[in-house]
Amino acid sequence: MLTPDGRLAITDWTLSADKTHLNHGSYGAVPLLAQEMQQRLKAKMDANPCTWFMGQAVTLATTRAEIASFLRVEQDDLALVPNASAGVSTVYNSLPFGDGAEIVTTDHSYGAVLEGARRVAREHNGQVRVAVVPLEADAALTLELVMAQVNERTALIVIDQISSATARSFPIVEIARAAKALGVPLLVDGAHAPGALAEPVPDFEGFWVGNLHKFACAPRGTAAVVARGPLRAHLHPLIDSWGFPHSFPESFDHVGTQDITSWMSAKASFETIETRYGWDACRNYAGALAGYGQSIVQDAFTAMTGIDATVDVGMPVAHLRMIRLPQGLATTHEDSHAVRAFVSDALDFETAITTFGGNGYLRLSAHLYNTPGDYEAFAERAVPALVRLAQSH
Repeated sequence: MLTPDGRLAITDWTLSADKTHLNHGSYGAVPLLAQEMQQRLKAKMDANPCTWFMGQAVTLATTRAEIASFLRVEQDDLALVPNASAGVSTVYNSLPFGDGAEIVTTDHSYGAVLEGARRVAREHNGQVRVAVVPLEADAALTLELVMAQVNERTALIVIDQISSATARSFPIVEIARAAKALGVPLLVDGAHAPGALAEPVPDFEGFWVGNLHKFACAPRGTAAVVARGPLRAHLHPLIDSWGFPHSFPESFDHVGTQDITSWMSAKASFETIETRYGWDACRNYAGALAGYGQSIVQDAFTAMTGIDATVDVGMPVAHLRMIRLPQGLATTHEDSHAVRAFVSDALDFETAITTFGGNGYLRLSAHLYNTPGDYEAFAERAVPALVRLAQSH
């Protein structure tokens, strides 16, 4: 992908040249224009902190409108939070759970989200019911397995829109419809959805949280909570501040001395991609490139090990792809971190190494700044090294 003036797209970012960056899905990458905007805003804040912070609530109301427009939701349905985990915690800490309350989720749930659910359950003498969803499950089977865990004690269903460890999507609209029929609230963890999906926030009554620093490339510390329906009246910020006279979402606009420049600069990231490439073109390019990268890397693993590295993902995601690692690698969460560090430190590739069901996986990402050569180099240099590492175990 080239810039309008014919340069490689990576020149719109400031990513280091000593690494090949194949893990946009974890922490994103901020375009230079957005970085520069944030630095100007920080300078303005530090030049006159009193005026800056006294006007912060008004500024955030405007910023909310910009982010709501990008997410294609109503401004009054959206509040700003630092990250998706903070959004999930906001819902957990706000809803009126009764004694014995149960929370239903799946075995694909993000670790912090699952642990938060367990905390809530303990505090209310309840439990977390985990639906075991095979990686290859289609929409119908996924819906069946999730709803099979729901009973009269279910106080909340928590579902990934796109799972972090397994890079698969979930049938959110269908689950929302089934949950509403039973009168059970739904919380959707959409951490990976903004930018990656043209319509990132499904039309349902309940709660949705999403990160803007991943595929959407906003500065980190930028996320949103979308709340629709009567339960939104219960939402309050994680930190008590001067928003207490207000209800959702205005109560979230009063954040004290928190640095809000990441939220304010998000628009520059959105506009950089829209004006220089187009969001549809970005998604199409990332999906096609991730497919190419997946093909050559999994073929390289298969050729060297004699074991098919293909992963059957029932509801795959265009820009995130899963590849099975050789047996013995990343079989635990701790081991996955060690393998990731080896790939980064010894081989100079930034990747996501995940664990699911006792198996290790390479989760490949693609964005505008990636090229086919990135994945070809990984297949040539990193695959043999990882096979040797597995054999040494």
